Amino acid sequence: MLLTPLIEKKRDGGRLTPDELETLLRAYMEGTLADYQMSAFLMAAFIRGLDPGELSVLTRAIIESGTRLDFTDEGPPPVDKHSTGGVGDKVSLVLAPLLAEAGLRVPMMSGRGLGHTGGTLDKLEAIPGFKVSIELDRFRAILDEVGCAMIGQTKEIAPLDGRLYALRDVTGTVPSPTLIAASIVSKKVAEGIGALVLDVKCGRGAFMTDERRARGLARTMVDLAATEGVRATALLTAMDAPLGYTIGNALEVAEAIETLRGGGPADLREVTLALGAELLVSAGRAADVEAAAAGLATILEGGAALGRFARLIEAQGGDPRVADDPSRLPSAPVRVLFRSPAPGWLDIDARRVGLASVELGAGRRRVADRVDPTVGFELHRLAGDHVSEGEILVTIHAADASSAATAEQRLIEAIELWEEPLPRRRLILDRVDEDSRADG
Repeated sequence: MLLTPLIEKKRDGGRLTPDELETLLRAYMEGTLADYQMSAFLMAAFIRGLDPGELSVLTRAIIESGTRLDFTDEGPPPVDKHSTGGVGDKVSLVLAPLLAEAGLRVPMMSGRGLGHTGGTLDKLEAIPGFKVSIELDRFRAILDEVGCAMIGQTKEIAPLDGRLYALRDVTGTVPSPTLIAASIVSKKVAEGIGALVLDVKCGRGAFMTDERRARGLARTMVDLAATEGVRATALLTAMDAPLGYTIGNALEVAEAIETLRGGGPADLREVTLALGAELLVSAGRAADVEAAAAGLATILEGGAALGRFARLIEAQGGDPRVADDPSRLPSAPVRVLFRSPAPGWLDIDARRVGLASVELGAGRRRVADRVDPTVGFELHRLAGDHVSEGEILVTIHAADASSAATAEQRLIEAIELWEEPLPRRRLILDRVDEDSRADG
C-alpha cells in the first residue's frame, strides 16, 4: 500500500480506515515511513482531528507497540491518576501513598514538567537518591512491597507514544485534544489498571484555559478509556491560581510531606481527596464519594500514609529520612522576601508564577536544561486573601541574587491587588464519567 496517499487523505479531511491507519503506524514503527512523513500526518491530524474510530486505532497501536502489564491476580485493584498539568500541583505525591494505604495498588507512570507546569518526576528527583528510571521487574516488586510505585515512561511501555510525542513536541502539534487523549489513555491502559481518574486542569494556569474545551477533552479521554476496558472518571479542577503554598520541586515535596502528616493546605487536600474518592468508588472499595473522601481524610489525619511514602522513597533508592525531616531536602542558597506593595484582595496568576519558576530554574526552557530542585516560590498568602501593605506575600528561593531580583519583577507582573473581594474560589468545576454527557 502506498503511504503518501494516506497522509494526503487525512490532510484533505478524509477518514482513514482501520487497515489504512494500522498500515501507516506499522510502517513508522518498522522504519519505512520517515519522521518527516509522520510529522506531516500528525499536522494533518492536528488540523483535521481524528474521529472516534481513528482515535481508537491509534490508541490500540500505541498500547500494542510495547509491553502491557497484567495485574489480574488476587492482589489489590490496580488504579492510577493523571493530571493534565498545573502550577503547584503536587497531588500525585500525596495521592499514591494515600491510596496504597487505603488498600489499592497504584502503578503510577508520571511525566516531567512541560512549559510553565511542574512535573511529578522532577519533584521526586528532588529527594536525594530517588530513582524514577527502574526496570519493570523492580517496578512490579515495589508494587508488591509498598502498594505503589512512581516511575517515568519506559522503553518497554508504549514506545510508539514516545516517538510520536518527540515529533509533536517540535512540530507544534502538542495541544491536540485527540492526540493528547491517545497519548494519555494508551499509557494508562498499558499500565494494566482497571480504574483511572483524570484531573483535567482548567483556567489561566492550565493548558486548557476554556472550560468547554477542558470538558471536551475529559469526555474524549473517559470514552476512549472505556473502549479499552478501563473505567475512568474526570474532574475538571480550577487552575487560575497555584495549588497550595509552594511552587518548585523540593518545596513541593516538603508540602506534600506536611499534607501526608495530616496538615497541608486546604485546597491541596480538597483536590487530593476528591480524586482519591473517585478511584475508591470505581475500584468497588466505597459506596459513594462522600464516604470515600471521609475515609481518606481519616487516613491522612492519622499519618499512616506518610509511613507508606517513606517506604516508597526507600524502595526507589531515596533517603526515607526526608519523610520525618524535610530539612534534609536540598535548599536554595538565596532567600528573598517579597512584600505586598499595597493593601487589597490578593489575586495570583498561576501561569505567570509558573513561568517565573521556570525562569528561576525549577523547570526547563529546552529539553537539555538541568532542573534546579531547590528553587521556587513559597507563598505566605493565597489568592482571595486580604493583605496589608508591606505584608510578606512570597519567599523567593533562588540560586543567586540576580535570579532572585528577576523573580521579584515577575511577581510584580503575576500579582494583582483588588479593592473588592474576589469571587469565592471553586476548585472542583465539573465531573465527567461514562454516563454523563458534556455540554456543548
